[in-house]
Amino acid sequence: MAESKNNIITHGLSGKVGDLIVFRNRNGKTVVANTPKERTGELSAAQKEQQKRFQQATIYAKSALTSPETRQAYKDAADEGESAYNVAVADFMHAPDIEEINFSKYTGKVGSIITITVTDDFKVAEVSVTILNEDGTEVEHGVAQPTAGGLQWVYTATADNNMLTGDKIIIRASDLPGHITEKEQAL
Repeated sequence: MAESKNNIITHGLSGKVGDLIVFRNRNGKTVVANTPKERTGELSAAQKEQQKRFQQATIYAKSALTSPETRQAYKDAADEGESAYNVAVADFMHAPDIEEINFSKYTGKVGSIITITVTDDFKVAEVSVTILNEDGTEVEHGVAQPTAGGLQWVYTATADNNMLTGDKIIIRASDLPGHITEKEQAL
């Protein structure tokens, strides 16, 4: 895709020229691209699902950008030539990823910690922790706190847990669009 900056010939052009090229205006720049190909035939189930997800993403982005704070956050995260709307759409399309759960400092005593590494293409909104005994009864649950960089989250135990063998932990991470990623791991 070619890009024209302050060219007096192409500045402000938009539209299709023959069946070869298309001029578009993006953030004050004139962009030249190939003519999009027309779709032929029936869409596959995967294509229909992707269209549905993209439609949901555009609805989310339009709604999210009505909040001045959210609009500014997405705008601040945008790369050069990218809009806050594009960042919001991309954020909707990707759920958070729980990469690592570190139990090395969890002893089952009040005050011991669990560190969770969570990433998202924009921002992780919340990370919650639930600890269950072997029989499925809840030991405790709560919200982890982000570290300064925001990549790691720290959960501080609030209840004594004397029976660590067979226990499991459930981590739930959510982002601004409300996607929840869950990971379950044995202690």
